[in-house]
Amino acid sequence: NCILHPNNQIFYSMKKLIFLFVFLFSGAVLMAQTTVSGKVTDAQTHEPLPGASITVQGKSLGTTSDFDGNYTLKVKQLTPFTIEVSSIGYKTATASVTKNNQKIDFQLQEVAEALDEVVVSASRTPERIRESPVTIERIDARAIQAASSPDFYDGLENLKGVDINTNSLTFKSVNTRGFATFSNTRFVQLVDGIDNTSPALNFVLGNLLGMNELDVNTVEILPGASSALYGANAFNGILFMTSKSPFEHTGISVYYKTGLTIQDAAGDNSYNDVGIRMAYKFSDKFAAKANFSFLKGTDWYATDYAQYSDEGVAIGEPNTVTPYANRNEGFDAMNIYGDEVATVLDYDAITGMPVGTFGKEKIARTGYMEKDLMDYDAKGIKADFALHYKPWANDKELIFDFRTGRGNTIYQGANRYSIKDFVMNQMKLEFKGKNFFIRGYRTTEDAGDSYDSRFTAINMNRLFKSDRQWFTDYATGYLGLLTENPLITGIAANFGLNPRNVDDAHTFARMLADNRTPYGPLDPSQPSYALPGTPEFEAAFNQVTADPNLTSGSKFVDNSSVHHIDANYNLKDMIDNWADLQLGGSFRRYSLNSAGTIFTDYNAPIIYDEYGAYMQVSKKFADDRLKFTGSARYDKSQNFDGHISPRLALVYSAGERKNHNFRISFQTGFRNPTTQDQYIGLDAGRAILVGSAPDNLDRYTSRPIPLSQASQDALNYFGSGVSPTVTLSGRSAYENAFSLSSFLAFAASAQAGAPNVDLLEKSDLQYVQPEGITSYELGYRGKIDIFNIDLSGYYNQYDGFIATKTVVVPNFGEVNTVLNPASNPDDITDLTPIGLGPTPNAIIAIGNGDFQPFQVYTNSKADISSYGATLGLSTHLMDKFKVGVNYTLARFMFDQTTDPDYEAGFNTPEHKVKVSLGSDHLIGDLGFNINYRWQTEYLWQSSIADAIVPSRSIFDAQISYKVPSFKSLFKVGGTNIGGKEYMVAPASGFIGSQYYVSWTVNP
Repeated sequence: NCILHPNNQIFYSMKKLIFLFVFLFSGAVLMAQTTVSGKVTDAQTHEPLPGASITVQGKSLGTTSDFDGNYTLKVKQLTPFTIEVSSIGYKTATASVTKNNQKIDFQLQEVAEALDEVVVSASRTPERIRESPVTIERIDARAIQAASSPDFYDGLENLKGVDINTNSLTFKSVNTRGFATFSNTRFVQLVDGIDNTSPALNFVLGNLLGMNELDVNTVEILPGASSALYGANAFNGILFMTSKSPFEHTGISVYYKTGLTIQDAAGDNSYNDVGIRMAYKFSDKFAAKANFSFLKGTDWYATDYAQYSDEGVAIGEPNTVTPYANRNEGFDAMNIYGDEVATVLDYDAITGMPVGTFGKEKIARTGYMEKDLMDYDAKGIKADFALHYKPWANDKELIFDFRTGRGNTIYQGANRYSIKDFVMNQMKLEFKGKNFFIRGYRTTEDAGDSYDSRFTAINMNRLFKSDRQWFTDYATGYLGLLTENPLITGIAANFGLNPRNVDDAHTFARMLADNRTPYGPLDPSQPSYALPGTPEFEAAFNQVTADPNLTSGSKFVDNSSVHHIDANYNLKDMIDNWADLQLGGSFRRYSLNSAGTIFTDYNAPIIYDEYGAYMQVSKKFADDRLKFTGSARYDKSQNFDGHISPRLALVYSAGERKNHNFRISFQTGFRNPTTQDQYIGLDAGRAILVGSAPDNLDRYTSRPIPLSQASQDALNYFGSGVSPTVTLSGRSAYENAFSLSSFLAFAASAQAGAPNVDLLEKSDLQYVQPEGITSYELGYRGKIDIFNIDLSGYYNQYDGFIATKTVVVPNFGEVNTVLNPASNPDDITDLTPIGLGPTPNAIIAIGNGDFQPFQVYTNSKADISSYGATLGLSTHLMDKFKVGVNYTLARFMFDQTTDPDYEAGFNTPEHKVKVSLGSDHLIGDLGFNINYRWQTEYLWQSSIADAIVPSRSIFDAQISYKVPSFKSLFKVGGTNIGGKEYMVAPASGFIGSQYYVSWTVNP
C-alpha cells in the first residue's frame, strides 16, 4: 500500500501536522497584515508634522510620518492594541486600533511651556526637563531646521550660557561657564554615548568627527560639573548628541548647501556642503542606516601682525598692522613665523669699540606670513553606518556603529597647526535595553600630513642659511655700512642706501643676511632665502613639512588610540519602582603613539589606564512634587590617587499644573591631567613644553642648544672649560629653574644698570595632580502668564586648578648656587679680571642669554572661584512668532598676587545677550528666523598670546520655504550679516560673513 493512502495512519498524522502549520501560518499572516494609516498634524496650525514617531504602546514596533505628515504602520500584532504618537516639542497622543486597515489621524498639541520635554543627559535616564536636577539646554530636529546658522553645530551658540570659539571654518570648540580654550579639555562631547575626544590631545575637534545634521535627533548641553555621572573631564559641562534610530526614522534624506565666505584678507570664496542619510527597516528585528557628508570651503585667513607682549593690548582691526613692521628691533609678529629666531647683537663687542659706540639690539630673522605657509583649504568628510538588531520580544537592542571623519582644519595651541588629511575612526558595539546598557568602543586617529607652521618657517630658513651665519651676515652688513666699508658701501649705493644712516644700515643688513651668498648679487624685492610662490619655496616647504624631526622639519605624527567600555543598570524594576537606583562604571586605556613628535614615546607607545564606578538614586516624595537625586562616583587614574565625586539635588514642582519648578544642587567635578599635561615633550620654539609625569621628565631631553660665545669665552678662560652645546632634561624645569616673575624682575634691574641677584627666586612647582571643582546651583524653570522662564545661578570653587606656567632654566649652572653660594662653591666662576668677581655660573648663563624657557604643567595654589547666572525668556506671539531672549553673566575671582606666574585663562565675556525671533509659518509655508548676539570685551590668555578681545554684535538670519509636493525645504541665510569682522582670540583668523542657500529633501 502507498504510504499516503487515506487509510494509512501516517497519512492522518501528516494531515494533522499540515493543518496545524497552516493554522499557525495563517495566524502569523493575519498578525502581519494589521495595518494602520493616517496623518499627523499640528493641532493649532494644522501643518503636517514630519518625523513623528508612531509606535505600538509598550513595544519597539513603529514607523515615522513622512514630509506630508502621513504614516503607514504595519505590525505583526493582533487587534485590539494601542498606538502612541510622539514628536519632539509636542504632547504624546494615543489611540486604540480595533481592526485592520484602520485610519487614525492625530492632531498633536505643542508643549508651549516646554516643561514636559524629555531629557536624558542630566540623570542618565529619561526624565521631564522640569524634573532635571541641574540646568540643561536642549535643541531638537525642528530647531535645527529653523536655525539661522549654516550648520546645526554653529547654532548651539544661540543657547544661553554657551560659548563657541571659532578656530577654523571646520573647527569650533563649545564651552560653558568660563575657562575656555580652543583645546577645551574641560568639556566633554558625547555622540550616542561615545566620547569623540582626540585620543592624543584630549580635546574635541568640533564636529569634524561628529554627526550629519540629517541624523541628529536631539542635542543636550549640561553646563557645569558633571563628574558624578560622567567621570573625569566632565568639568565645565557635557554636550550630549543622540542620533535617529533606523527603526523609527526610515527613508532617504538629502541636503545641499552652497554659498560664499567673505573676508577682507581672503576675499570671496565658494562654500559647499552636501549630505545624505539612508535608513531602512528590514523587519521589526533588523534595521540599518548610513550617513555621509562632505564640506569644502576656504578658511579664515589669519592676518594679525601685531605683537602681544604687553598686558592689556587689544586686538586691532583686520590688516591694520603692516607685516614685518619694526622687524629690525626683533619684532615678533603674531601671524608671521620664523621671526621667533632672534638674538641680541652687541655691535660694540663685535667691533671691539667702547661701550655705547654702536650699541646693541635684538635682531630677528626674516619670517614668512601665515598665509604663505598654511593650507586654508577647509575640508571635512564624515561617514558612518550602523546595524541595529532586536532579536528579542522586549526592547533589548544590539547596535554596531562605525564612524569615520577626515579633513583639513586649523588648530591653535602653543603654535598654529595645519591639521591636514587628519583621520579619526570610531567603532562601537552596544547592547542596551529599557533599564541598562553596556557599550565598548575604540577610537583611533592619524595626523596625516599635519604640520606646525612655526617650525615650518624656522626650518625653511635654516635650509638656506644657518642662524649663526645669518646673524653674522647681518652684523657685517650693518656695521659695514655705518663704518663705510668700501665693499659694503659700493653694493649699498646700488640701492640708494647711504653710509652712516642707521635705518639704511638695517635695511642693507637684512638684504645681505637674507641673500644666500654674502656679497653676491642683491635684489631687495627678490630675497633668495625662498620667495613664496617660487619652485624653490615649494621644494623647501615640502621637504620640511614631510620631516617629523623638529630640528629640521615640522610634521607631527600621531597614531594614538583609546579603548573604552562603560555600563549602566537601573534597578528600579527589581525594587518595585521604589526609586531609580542606577549602578555603572567605566574603563579606559590610552595608547599614545606620536613617534616622539608630540610625546616622549620615542621607542614605544605610552600606555596608561583610567577606571571608575558610580551609583545614583532618585526618589519622588510629596505626591511626586519633590524629587531627590543623590549620586557619587569613584575614579582612579594609573598615575594619580582615586577621586570621589558626589552630587545632591532637590527639585520641587509647585502650582496646580506643576508649572513652577525650583531646584537646588550641590555637585562636584574633577579633571585628570590630560595626556599633554603628563607626557608631552615638545620644543615649541618660544618654550619647551614638558609633561610632569615622573617617568616623562627623565625621558625628555632637549635638542643640543648652542652656548653663546661670551659664555664659552668666560668659562673657558676663567674656568675649566665648557662644551659649545648643552642638552636639558625635563626634570631641570622642575628642579633647576627660576620663576618667570623673578627672572623678569632681575632682567629689568640689569637693563637699568643695577643687576640685583636678590630678586631671583627658585621655581617651586609640584608635579601636576587632578584638579577639582565644587559647585552650588539654584534654579527655577516654569511658566508665568505667557512667558516660559528658565533662571539659574551658580558659584564654583576650584581646588588645584591645573595651570601651565613658564619657568626659566639656565643652560648651565645651578639655581641653588645663585640663591645660596655656599651650596656649591664649585659652581662659581671667578670673573674678577673683568670686574665682576666670583659669579654663579647660572648668572653667567642668563646674563649672556643662555637660558631656556620651559612651559610646565602644575597646579595653582591660588584661591580661584567663579560665579554666574543665566536667564532665559521665551513666548509665542500671535500664534505665529516664537520670541526668545537670554542673558548670561560670568565672572571669576582670582588674586594674581597669590600666584604671580599663573595665568587663569578665564577667556569668557562677563556679559552676553542673545535674542531670537522666528516663525515656521509666517505666510503659509514661508518661515524665517533671526538671531542676534552681543557680548562685552574680555581678556584672552593663552600660551600663544594674551590680548583684550573687543566686544562684538553679531546678526544672523534665514528665510525658509517648504514645498510639500517635492518634500523639500529651501533656505537662504547668512551669518555676521553686518560684515564687521571679529576675532575670538589673538592669532586666530578674523571671522567674516557667510551666506548660503540650502535645499533639503525629506528633512
